[in-house]
Amino acid sequence: MKTIKGPGIFLAQFMGDKAPFNELSSICKWAASLGFVGVQIPTWDSRCIDLQKAAESKTYADEIKGIVESAGLQITELSTHLQGQLVASHPAYDELFDGFAPEYVRGNAKARTEWAVQQLKYAAKASANLGLNAHATFSGSLLWHTVYPWPQRPAGLVETGFTELAKRWTPILNVFDEHGVDLCYEVHPGEDLHDGISYEMFLEKTNNHKRACLLYDPSHFVLQCLDYLSYIDHYHERIKMFHVKDAEFNPSGKQGVYGGYQSWINRAGRFRSLGDGQVDFSSIFSKLTAYDYSGWAVMEWECAIKHPEDGAREGAIVIKDHIIRVTEKAFDDFAGTGSDEEFNKKILGI
Repeated sequence: MKTIKGPGIFLAQFMGDKAPFNELSSICKWAASLGFVGVQIPTWDSRCIDLQKAAESKTYADEIKGIVESAGLQITELSTHLQGQLVASHPAYDELFDGFAPEYVRGNAKARTEWAVQQLKYAAKASANLGLNAHATFSGSLLWHTVYPWPQRPAGLVETGFTELAKRWTPILNVFDEHGVDLCYEVHPGEDLHDGISYEMFLEKTNNHKRACLLYDPSHFVLQCLDYLSYIDHYHERIKMFHVKDAEFNPSGKQGVYGGYQSWINRAGRFRSLGDGQVDFSSIFSKLTAYDYSGWAVMEWECAIKHPEDGAREGAIVIKDHIIRVTEKAFDDFAGTGSDEEFNKKILGI
């Protein structure tokens, strides 16, 4: 077994226009002051990193790494959540998702997809240049508008959708494989990979590509009423990243999973700061440790109630308190009687 690394913090929700949140050096120093030892970097935010430059210049990648390390931190992983969303996007969402891409490809779905694919390929090389072995992204979605089977889905629709999704992602996965980096999909509502079954369908279509791995985030499973502990039993061999995020689900006589079009604060299912929700992190950390998860525990803060700086400060403590320093000896070693083959046969009467 290995001791999980952390606590880490995903910087996406904390970047802003005011110091210390407006550039990489200062936000790293802020994170370190709270007790974090790692940062996960959003690659769409130029205040953190120039993704293309990090892919094309090892010198620049070393500079980024040096900035983080000068604050006493490590880079846990890079993230292309927004770019991954655009690898596969149904036209119904064009207006909503156009803002994820640069202006020169907006309004042109084909050009936007090509840009997103290139971004993922840059991310593979940039990750390698930074010495990272895992990367976070979204799968995007061609089928999400059909997630509820009404109107009735035509025969073969899901098969065609996952065939196309795999067709788009397989060349990207191959690039990640060339650079020795696992591509970890955050299984998430709004993505075609939103639960275990949909992930398995995708995996089959990619011929069980060894780089098609998982970012485990239990908060999304709480909101889907999915068993997030047995999920680890099923997929632990593919879990290479871990977002530590809390959530709660409190259905009523008026709303449930779908939330009645309400704001986050008024939904039955909502994300919470670490320790304020319903996620059983003690069991999660125990399972991941027992299954020899060797990656990072990275806090992703999303909460409609608590101030983010308070959530970050408390979150570092929650993660630190849940990381299990693995034992190097068995608890009953004191009672050992020694053993050899002849002794074992004697005990068995053979």
